[in-house]
Amino acid sequence: MHYIGLDVHKKTISYCVKNAAGGVYQEGKIGSTRRELDCWIRTMPQPRMIGMEATIFTGWIYDHLPPHAEKVKVAHPLMLRAIAAAKKKNDKIDAGKIADCLRCDFLPECHMASTEIRIRRRTLRYRNLLIKQMVQMKNRVSGLLMETGVSYNKQRLHKVGYFAELMSTNEEVNESIRPLLKLSREMICHSQKLDYALVGSLERDPLLKERLRRLRTVPRVGAITALTWALEIGDVTRFTSIKQAISYCGLCGDEKSSADKVMRMPISKQRNKHIQRVLIEQPHWLCGSAMNSP
Repeated sequence: MHYIGLDVHKKTISYCVKNAAGGVYQEGKIGSTRRELDCWIRTMPQPRMIGMEATIFTGWIYDHLPPHAEKVKVAHPLMLRAIAAAKKKNDKIDAGKIADCLRCDFLPECHMASTEIRIRRRTLRYRNLLIKQMVQMKNRVSGLLMETGVSYNKQRLHKVGYFAELMSTNEEVNESIRPLLKLSREMICHSQKLDYALVGSLERDPLLKERLRRLRTVPRVGAITALTWALEIGDVTRFTSIKQAISYCGLCGDEKSSADKVMRMPISKQRNKHIQRVLIEQPHWLCGSAMNSP
């Protein structure tokens, strides 16, 4: 068996090929394109196992390489201490250390969701970015009105009818901000339509439809919570315990223990921030709704 470590970057991929004894068979660098990857992999000895660190560029390479290798593994970047703690660090050394970890079965492998799930998860995360930008635009509209001393109803401001009435009847609205307000409103309306289209396409997806239906039988679980759980968690059987799932969702703090002392730290940054946000916002929204209900 030959072990190939890849250090993946935007434009280049550094590689190191080692045999089972640790001897270097070949080292080098290729371009980060499918064409160069195909030409390179044909020159590599067989059988082969490939390992790489998880980055933004890992997904397409992970999908492209399985037909050309016995196994492709992706390493958790925070657990690759052999690379992070090294005194001397460059792409060539990093690729060699990944090959060594792979050869010695020390590579801290991370879970890679299926291609189908990752494609749909990309759509959901794009929707989250869209919502974030829409909220920023709504805040900008409120800021423009407050800067110019315009009185308005905060609860109704972003309703279509009220906004049109405000623009046409409120004499406090300065002419200098009217173009900005109209442009902002158009962007908000366009974002809302795009949001409905993206969520609707995911809800109608045959791969997710049945699981979403089951998830929504849980009281207070809506479309976004169900979609986030289904796409960010993926296969729940990958968690060996409830504690591991809680940690992945970012619902527990760090723990630092030494001798008889146990210190609980704030919520860890090592989590899936997308599922954490939904699970924390949901009870806050429910509490707010209960307080505002008569």
